[in-house]
Amino acid sequence: MFLPQALAGVRVIDFSHVIAGPFASFHLAQMGADVVKVEKPGAGDVMRHGSETAARSFTAFNAGKQFRDIDIATDAGRDEVRALVRDADILLDNYRPGVLARHGLGHEAMRALNPRLIYCAISGYGYSSDAHRERGAYDHVVQAATGMAMMAGATNDPPIKTGFPVIDAATGIIGALAMVSALRERDREGGSGRGCFLDISMWGASLQLMYPFACEALSTGQNPPRVGNQAYSGSPASDMFACADGWIAIGANTPAQIGKLVAALGTDAPALQSLLSDTGGGFARSSNPQQFKSLLGEALRNRCGADLEQVLNQAGVPAARVRTLAEFAQEAVHSGLLQPQTLGGDELAAVQTPGLGWQVQV
Repeated sequence: MFLPQALAGVRVIDFSHVIAGPFASFHLAQMGADVVKVEKPGAGDVMRHGSETAARSFTAFNAGKQFRDIDIATDAGRDEVRALVRDADILLDNYRPGVLARHGLGHEAMRALNPRLIYCAISGYGYSSDAHRERGAYDHVVQAATGMAMMAGATNDPPIKTGFPVIDAATGIIGALAMVSALRERDREGGSGRGCFLDISMWGASLQLMYPFACEALSTGQNPPRVGNQAYSGSPASDMFACADGWIAIGANTPAQIGKLVAALGTDAPALQSLLSDTGGGFARSSNPQQFKSLLGEALRNRCGADLEQVLNQAGVPAARVRTLAEFAQEAVHSGLLQPQTLGGDELAAVQTPGLGWQVQV
């Protein structure tokens, strides 16, 4: 898989571990940056240890980096870090706020040593609040703290955690974007020519993931409703429906799309049409959403999900059978939609990855 080497020549000193920080520096390494991951002698990143799954995860987040054991609790170790920082472009600090500073390696000390250094700090709650700064954080804890767990599910459901470390991953991607932006600002014609301090927090990433809902809560002080599997549009025909062999997600957001849906299904068009409200060209609304969904559900209940997916997409209605991750991965590779990238080998466990999520054609 071709990836542009836009960051060739950029040097990164990486004090990160587990997911968020390593994923940020992984993106930089995959785009050509020279990333030196600093680990504590005899211990290293916790992702190195344990099962074969953990070993593959370590590769997935750290392939393409150099690894160096440095004990920052010693004078020799701190001197080694300072020597690296003198010629570095970025220092990534994914430790709890204050840890590197207590060893004389914090933001101010490192910027004094190298004024062009971009110091990127990734933490749970960031540096802006004294009350929160030193709190530890994990993905599910931040999902709870920011309201994400209460956005998932329907009205009377208990809090529901997203089933994968979504905030960790998003924090890493936002961190990578911030570092690339800071490099551009430093180096562009008319730019600052100096480094900066980047404060990246998991709670900030969470609000970015919930962006329109976060804007609504900030603007009105009210909680957006919990809508379960209902799509963002609010259309009664954009939801997940049971079918004969599982579930299907349908995205009929507008009255026009609902018309195509009804025609493709050959169901009772007048009954469904009578339940639609005049939206003036916007998203579809119903005078009785539950009755609408009940009628539509009956039309789908005995149909095959794979057939429905084909028929509805051909009719111009976005739809997808609900799959497991393994199912989608296998189908995507077989169809040519996805060309996996193999990382690792030799010292790192080999792992197949989906790449960075974007492609370039030249």
